[in-house]
Order: sequence, then structure tokens, then C-alpha cells
Amino acid sequence: VQLQASGGGLVQPGGSLRLSCVASGWTEEHYTIGWFRQAPGKEREGVSCMSSRDGNWYYSDSVKGRFTISKDDVKKVVYLQMNSLKLEDTAVYHCAIDRAGSSWYLCKHGMNYYGKGTQVTVSS
Repeated sequence: VQLQASGGGLVQPGGSLRLSCVASGWTEEHYTIGWFRQAPGKEREGVSCMSSRDGNWYYSDSVKGRFTISKDDVKKVVYLQMNSLKLEDTAVYHCAIDRAGSSWYLCKHGMNYYGKGTQVTVSS
């Protein structure tokens, strides 16, 4: 399984970015896919995850109302639209995928496959 994230960059507080992740090599019909982030000196945090089987999604409290996860099954791409960015959103963002399961559980406890991250820096 290969996951390639892109779309990170430098943005001012209040700005927006959209991250993309292309997944390849996944052969199971259903899956849970999501975004995790890790800032220097902090633990990895599950930001948002989505189940392909039932469409359920999870957002961490820190991003709820500002971030939106979506996917394009034809292109096999998952997106993370990030609005109203804050300084504390600065981190390396990774996409991840696992077998179909609870989006809440997998976001909280981690997934089996991660891609290389993309840096998001929010700074004035």
C-alpha cells in the first residue's frame, strides 16, 4: 500500500489549505482512511477519519467545524479541507488507511498503513 500526501505549505492564521492523498495498492473493497498529524514534541493526533463502508466520519475536537474530510472513490484520493487555520495546526500531516472499521476507533488508536507526511505551517 502506498499513500502520497500533498498540499501542505505556509499559510497565515485564518487561511485555508487543502491536503490531498492518493492511495494505491489497496485491494479490499472497504477501508477506513484518515488524516493524522504530529507536531514537534507532541504525540500523533488523529485529525479526521472516514469509513468507506458506512460513510461515518470522525473529527477531533481541535478541528471540528474547521476541517472537512472527503474522498473521491474514482480517483482514489482523500482530501482534507482545512479552514480557519490556527497556529496550533502547525504539524506534519500524514494520511493513513486500514481495513474497514470504526472511524472513531481507528482515528483514536491509529491505523496500520501511513504515508509520508506533508508539512503544514501556520504562521504570521
